[in-house]
Amino acid sequence: MTKQMRLGLAFAAMIAAAGPTWAEGETADTVVATVNGTQITLGQMIALRESLPEQYAALPDDVLFKGILEQLVQQEVLTQTAPELTARDKANLENAKRGYLSGKVIDGIAKAAVTDEALQKAYDDKFKDAAPQTEYNAAHILVDSEEKAKDLKAQLDGGADFAELAKANSIDTGSGAAGGDLGWFGLGMMVKPFEDAVVAAQVGKVSDPVKTDFGWHLILVKETRIAEKPSLDDMRDELASEIENKAIEDKLKALTEAAKVEKPGEAIDPAILKNGALID
Repeated sequence: MTKQMRLGLAFAAMIAAAGPTWAEGETADTVVATVNGTQITLGQMIALRESLPEQYAALPDDVLFKGILEQLVQQEVLTQTAPELTARDKANLENAKRGYLSGKVIDGIAKAAVTDEALQKAYDDKFKDAAPQTEYNAAHILVDSEEKAKDLKAQLDGGADFAELAKANSIDTGSGAAGGDLGWFGLGMMVKPFEDAVVAAQVGKVSDPVKTDFGWHLILVKETRIAEKPSLDDMRDELASEIENKAIEDKLKALTEAAKVEKPGEAIDPAILKNGALID
Protein backbone atom coordinates (compact mmCIF):
# COMPACT_ATOMS: atom_id res chain seq x y z
CA MET A 1 0.00 0.00 0.00
CA THR A 2 1.41 3.40 -0.98
CA LYS A 3 1.92 6.23 1.45
CA GLN A 4 -0.79 8.22 -0.32
CA MET A 5 -3.29 5.37 0.03
CA ARG A 6 -2.42 4.97 3.74
CA LEU A 7 -2.94 8.67 4.32
CA GLY A 8 -6.25 8.56 2.39
CA LEU A 9 -7.54 5.64 4.46
CA ALA A 10 -6.48 7.30 7.68
CA PHE A 11 -8.22 10.52 6.64
CA ALA A 12 -11.43 8.64 5.79
CA ALA A 13 -11.33 6.78 9.12
CA MET A 14 -10.84 10.05 11.01
CA ILE A 15 -13.84 11.60 9.25
CA ALA A 16 -16.02 8.57 9.96
CA ALA A 17 -15.05 8.62 13.65
CA ALA A 18 -15.82 12.33 13.94
CA GLY A 19 -19.50 11.76 13.21
CA PRO A 20 -21.97 13.95 11.30
CA THR A 21 -20.85 17.25 12.87
CA TRP A 22 -17.49 17.30 11.03
CA ALA A 23 -18.64 19.86 8.44
CA GLU A 24 -20.39 22.32 10.77
CA GLY A 25 -17.60 24.89 10.49
CA GLU A 26 -16.82 24.31 6.84
CA THR A 27 -17.86 26.32 3.79
CA ALA A 28 -17.91 25.72 0.07
CA ASP A 29 -14.50 27.40 -0.13
CA THR A 30 -12.88 25.06 2.38
CA VAL A 31 -9.75 23.64 0.73
CA VAL A 32 -9.72 19.84 0.84
CA ALA A 33 -6.63 19.30 -1.32
CA THR A 34 -4.05 21.13 -3.39
CA VAL A 35 -2.27 19.88 -6.50
CA ASN A 36 0.88 21.83 -7.30
CA GLY A 37 -0.73 24.82 -5.61
CA THR A 38 -4.13 24.50 -7.32
CA GLN A 39 -6.93 24.25 -4.77
CA ILE A 40 -9.72 21.71 -4.69
CA THR A 41 -12.62 22.81 -2.53
CA LEU A 42 -15.38 21.21 -0.51
CA GLY A 43 -17.91 22.93 -2.77
CA GLN A 44 -16.42 21.19 -5.80
CA MET A 45 -16.71 17.86 -4.02
CA ILE A 46 -20.35 18.47 -3.12
CA ALA A 47 -21.15 19.50 -6.71
CA LEU A 48 -19.52 16.33 -8.04
CA ARG A 49 -21.44 14.18 -5.57
CA GLU A 50 -24.74 15.75 -6.70
CA SER A 51 -23.93 14.89 -10.31
CA LEU A 52 -23.23 11.20 -9.64
CA PRO A 53 -25.70 8.45 -10.62
CA GLU A 54 -28.21 7.69 -7.87
CA GLN A 55 -26.74 4.31 -6.99
CA TYR A 56 -23.67 6.00 -5.53
CA ALA A 57 -25.84 7.50 -2.78
CA ALA A 58 -25.93 4.05 -1.14
CA LEU A 59 -22.17 4.07 -0.53
CA PRO A 60 -20.94 4.83 3.02
CA ASP A 61 -20.12 8.52 3.46
CA ASP A 62 -16.46 7.88 4.14
CA VAL A 63 -16.05 5.73 1.03
CA LEU A 64 -17.81 8.28 -1.17
CA PHE A 65 -15.83 11.16 0.32
CA LYS A 66 -12.52 9.46 -0.33
CA GLY A 67 -13.53 8.40 -3.83
CA ILE A 68 -14.67 11.87 -4.85
CA LEU A 69 -11.55 13.48 -3.40
CA GLU A 70 -9.32 11.04 -5.26
CA GLN A 71 -11.22 11.57 -8.49
CA LEU A 72 -10.84 15.35 -8.31
CA VAL A 73 -7.15 15.05 -7.46
CA GLN A 74 -6.57 12.70 -10.37
CA GLN A 75 -8.50 14.95 -12.73
CA GLU A 76 -6.42 17.95 -11.65
CA VAL A 77 -3.18 16.02 -12.09
CA LEU A 78 -4.23 15.13 -15.61
CA THR A 79 -5.52 18.64 -16.32
CA GLN A 80 -2.16 20.12 -15.43
CA THR A 81 -0.46 17.93 -18.03
CA ALA A 82 -2.97 18.72 -20.78
CA PRO A 83 -1.58 20.23 -23.99
CA GLU A 84 -2.47 23.75 -25.02
CA LEU A 85 -6.16 24.08 -25.75
CA THR A 86 -7.17 23.82 -29.38
CA ALA A 87 -9.95 25.88 -30.92
CA ARG A 88 -12.15 22.78 -30.56
CA ASP A 89 -11.35 22.51 -26.84
CA LYS A 90 -12.14 26.18 -26.25
CA ALA A 91 -15.37 25.93 -28.23
CA ASN A 92 -16.50 22.86 -26.26
CA LEU A 93 -15.72 24.53 -22.95
CA GLU A 94 -17.64 27.67 -23.93
CA ASN A 95 -20.57 25.60 -25.18
CA ALA A 96 -20.60 23.57 -21.95
CA LYS A 97 -20.57 26.75 -19.86
CA ARG A 98 -23.31 28.35 -21.98
CA GLY A 99 -25.41 25.19 -21.82
CA TYR A 100 -25.04 24.83 -18.04
CA LEU A 101 -25.84 28.45 -17.25
CA SER A 102 -28.78 28.68 -19.66
CA GLY A 103 -30.15 25.44 -18.20
CA LYS A 104 -29.86 26.89 -14.71
CA VAL A 105 -31.83 29.98 -15.76
CA ILE A 106 -34.50 27.82 -17.42
CA ASP A 107 -34.83 25.72 -14.26
CA GLY A 108 -35.35 28.90 -12.25
CA ILE A 109 -38.00 30.23 -14.63
CA ALA A 110 -39.87 26.92 -14.59
CA LYS A 111 -39.75 26.58 -10.81
CA ALA A 112 -41.03 30.11 -10.25
CA ALA A 113 -43.86 29.70 -12.77
CA VAL A 114 -45.48 26.56 -11.37
CA THR A 115 -47.42 27.69 -8.31
CA ASP A 116 -50.65 26.37 -6.82
CA GLU A 117 -52.41 29.48 -8.12
CA ALA A 118 -51.01 29.03 -11.64
CA LEU A 119 -52.02 25.36 -11.67
CA GLN A 120 -55.56 26.15 -10.53
CA LYS A 121 -55.93 28.89 -13.16
CA ALA A 122 -54.61 26.64 -15.93
CA TYR A 123 -57.03 23.91 -14.84
CA ASP A 124 -60.00 26.29 -14.73
CA ASP A 125 -59.11 27.78 -18.12
CA LYS A 126 -58.86 24.35 -19.70
CA PHE A 127 -62.20 23.04 -18.46
CA LYS A 128 -64.46 26.04 -17.82
CA ASP A 129 -65.93 25.96 -21.33
CA ALA A 130 -65.18 22.33 -22.11
CA ALA A 131 -68.09 20.39 -23.53
CA PRO A 132 -68.81 16.92 -22.11
CA GLN A 133 -66.66 14.32 -23.83
CA THR A 134 -67.92 10.93 -24.98
CA GLU A 135 -65.90 7.78 -24.42
CA TYR A 136 -66.34 4.61 -26.45
CA ASN A 137 -66.04 0.95 -25.60
CA ALA A 138 -65.32 -0.76 -28.91
CA ALA A 139 -63.82 -3.79 -30.60
CA HIS A 140 -62.41 -4.26 -34.08
CA ILE A 141 -61.19 -6.84 -36.54
CA LEU A 142 -58.19 -5.71 -38.57
CA VAL A 143 -57.34 -7.41 -41.88
CA ASP A 144 -55.03 -6.59 -44.77
CA SER A 145 -57.54 -6.28 -47.63
CA GLU A 146 -60.97 -4.83 -48.33
CA GLU A 147 -62.05 -8.14 -49.85
CA LYS A 148 -61.26 -9.97 -46.60
CA ALA A 149 -63.07 -7.31 -44.58
CA LYS A 150 -66.17 -7.57 -46.75
CA ASP A 151 -66.17 -11.35 -46.44
CA LEU A 152 -66.01 -11.14 -42.64
CA LYS A 153 -68.71 -8.46 -42.61
CA ALA A 154 -70.99 -10.81 -44.57
CA GLN A 155 -70.34 -13.55 -42.03
CA LEU A 156 -71.15 -11.19 -39.16
CA ASP A 157 -74.35 -10.06 -40.86
CA GLY A 158 -75.23 -13.73 -41.12
CA GLY A 159 -74.89 -14.21 -37.36
CA ALA A 160 -71.21 -15.10 -36.87
CA ASP A 161 -69.67 -14.26 -33.49
CA PHE A 162 -67.58 -11.09 -33.62
CA ALA A 163 -65.10 -12.16 -30.92
CA GLU A 164 -64.47 -15.54 -32.52
CA LEU A 165 -63.87 -14.00 -35.95
CA ALA A 166 -61.49 -11.47 -34.37
CA LYS A 167 -59.50 -14.22 -32.68
CA ALA A 168 -59.25 -16.20 -35.91
CA ASN A 169 -58.65 -13.40 -38.40
CA SER A 170 -57.45 -10.12 -36.90
CA ILE A 171 -53.86 -9.15 -37.71
CA ASP A 172 -53.91 -6.93 -34.62
CA THR A 173 -52.70 -9.77 -32.45
CA GLY A 174 -53.00 -7.80 -29.23
CA SER A 175 -56.69 -7.04 -29.45
CA GLY A 176 -57.40 -10.08 -31.60
CA ALA A 177 -56.54 -12.45 -28.77
CA ALA A 178 -59.10 -10.58 -26.65
CA GLY A 179 -61.83 -10.95 -29.25
CA GLY A 180 -60.99 -7.61 -30.82
CA ASP A 181 -61.63 -5.69 -27.61
CA LEU A 182 -60.05 -2.21 -27.46
CA GLY A 183 -61.48 -1.17 -24.11
CA TRP A 184 -62.60 2.38 -23.37
CA PHE A 185 -61.05 5.31 -25.22
CA GLY A 186 -61.81 8.94 -25.94
CA LEU A 187 -61.50 11.11 -29.02
CA GLY A 188 -57.97 11.84 -30.13
CA MET A 189 -56.65 8.42 -29.12
CA MET A 190 -57.24 6.69 -32.46
CA VAL A 191 -56.28 7.57 -36.04
CA LYS A 192 -58.78 9.90 -37.74
CA PRO A 193 -60.57 7.49 -40.14
CA PHE A 194 -61.05 4.99 -37.32
CA GLU A 195 -62.25 7.69 -34.94
CA ASP A 196 -64.70 9.11 -37.50
CA ALA A 197 -66.17 5.65 -38.02
CA VAL A 198 -66.54 5.11 -34.27
CA VAL A 199 -68.35 8.43 -33.82
CA ALA A 200 -70.72 7.63 -36.71
CA ALA A 201 -71.33 4.02 -35.66
CA GLN A 202 -74.53 2.71 -34.15
CA VAL A 203 -74.02 1.00 -30.82
CA GLY A 204 -74.19 -2.76 -31.24
CA LYS A 205 -73.92 -2.70 -35.03
CA VAL A 206 -70.76 -3.64 -36.96
CA SER A 207 -69.49 -0.92 -39.30
CA ASP A 208 -68.73 -1.33 -42.98
CA PRO A 209 -65.01 -1.81 -43.74
CA VAL A 210 -62.92 1.23 -42.73
CA LYS A 211 -59.49 1.84 -44.25
CA THR A 212 -56.56 3.27 -42.26
CA ASP A 213 -52.79 3.09 -42.66
CA PHE A 214 -52.91 -0.14 -40.65
CA GLY A 215 -55.31 -1.98 -42.95
CA TRP A 216 -59.07 -2.57 -43.08
CA HIS A 217 -61.19 -2.53 -39.93
CA LEU A 218 -64.59 -3.81 -38.95
CA ILE A 219 -65.64 -1.84 -35.88
CA LEU A 220 -68.16 -2.75 -33.21
CA VAL A 221 -69.06 -0.01 -30.72
CA LYS A 222 -70.36 -1.84 -27.67
CA GLU A 223 -71.40 1.14 -25.53
CA THR A 224 -70.69 4.81 -24.88
CA ARG A 225 -70.53 7.01 -21.80
CA ILE A 226 -69.86 10.62 -20.84
CA ALA A 227 -66.31 10.91 -19.58
CA GLU A 228 -65.72 12.27 -16.11
CA LYS A 229 -63.77 15.52 -15.96
CA PRO A 230 -60.24 14.75 -14.72
CA SER A 231 -59.29 16.22 -11.36
CA LEU A 232 -56.58 18.82 -10.85
CA ASP A 233 -54.34 16.13 -9.39
CA ASP A 234 -54.88 13.99 -12.49
CA MET A 235 -53.81 16.91 -14.68
CA ARG A 236 -51.08 18.31 -12.46
CA ASP A 237 -48.05 17.05 -14.42
CA GLU A 238 -49.53 17.99 -17.80
CA LEU A 239 -50.55 21.45 -16.62
CA ALA A 240 -47.19 22.04 -14.94
CA SER A 241 -45.43 21.19 -18.19
CA GLU A 242 -47.65 23.61 -20.13
CA ILE A 243 -47.06 26.38 -17.59
CA GLU A 244 -43.31 25.84 -17.62
CA ASN A 245 -43.11 25.84 -21.42
CA LYS A 246 -45.18 29.03 -21.68
CA ALA A 247 -43.13 30.81 -19.01
CA ILE A 248 -39.84 29.82 -20.63
CA GLU A 249 -41.10 30.80 -24.09
CA ASP A 250 -42.30 34.21 -22.84
CA LYS A 251 -39.11 34.92 -20.91
CA LEU A 252 -36.88 33.87 -23.78
CA LYS A 253 -38.84 36.07 -26.18
CA ALA A 254 -38.60 39.06 -23.84
CA LEU A 255 -34.87 38.60 -23.25
CA THR A 256 -34.15 38.14 -26.93
CA GLU A 257 -36.15 41.22 -27.90
CA ALA A 258 -34.33 43.27 -25.26
CA ALA A 259 -30.90 42.02 -26.32
CA LYS A 260 -28.81 43.45 -29.14
CA VAL A 261 -28.56 40.38 -31.36
CA GLU A 262 -26.55 40.54 -34.56
CA LYS A 263 -26.01 37.58 -36.89
CA PRO A 264 -23.34 38.40 -39.44
CA GLY A 265 -22.75 34.67 -39.91
CA GLU A 266 -26.15 34.08 -41.54
CA ALA A 267 -24.57 34.73 -44.94
CA ILE A 268 -22.05 31.90 -44.51
CA ASP A 269 -22.52 28.71 -46.51
CA PRO A 270 -24.20 26.28 -44.02
CA ALA A 271 -22.07 23.41 -45.38
CA ILE A 272 -19.08 24.92 -43.59
CA LEU A 273 -20.24 23.24 -40.37
CA LYS A 274 -18.91 19.97 -41.79
CA ASN A 275 -15.40 21.41 -41.93
CA GLY A 276 -13.97 20.16 -38.64
CA ALA A 277 -10.48 21.10 -39.75
CA LEU A 278 -11.28 24.72 -38.83
CA ILE A 279 -11.09 23.91 -35.12
CA ASP A 280 -8.23 21.39 -35.15
